[in-house]
Amino acid sequence: MSDLQRLTAHHAPALLRFERENRAYFARSVPDRGDDYFAQFDARHAALLAEQAAGGCHFHVLVDDDGEVLGRFNLVDVADSGADLGYRVAERAAGRGVATTGVRQVCDLARDAYGLNRLTAAATLDNPASLAVLRRAGFTPVGEVLLDGRPGLQHVRELAG
Repeated sequence: MSDLQRLTAHHAPALLRFERENRAYFARSVPDRGDDYFAQFDARHAALLAEQAAGGCHFHVLVDDDGEVLGRFNLVDVADSGADLGYRVAERAAGRGVATTGVRQVCDLARDAYGLNRLTAAATLDNPASLAVLRRAGFTPVGEVLLDGRPGLQHVRELAG
């Protein structure tokens, strides 16, 4: 069983563990966060919470029954009733529908709790799993993009009321 929760200060230790344990796995499909991310994690976490409190972003973690983080699902750059979606799922949870479920739940929150009407998301062409998650969660490809120099697809999902 898992639970999607809004990011809080108490998630910091589990979130840091999640990022460390999955660093090499994530680096296969997205740019590495770099050593500074881990060295400055506490300050970075506090800054994210401040940004969330100001309403510019909505950060979420999917946690298991033991409080361990299975994934992150974030809505960033909130403006004009829209936001950009980003997510990552632990290697141990990959291939089990966790990403699709989490993305769908965040889409519902975006519409119902945050009053958003439109989400955008992008994935690189060499990340077919992420492209499939977006498709299963109701996103439509709208154009090609470069993500850190790698070709990708930009997607949109309109959030009907």
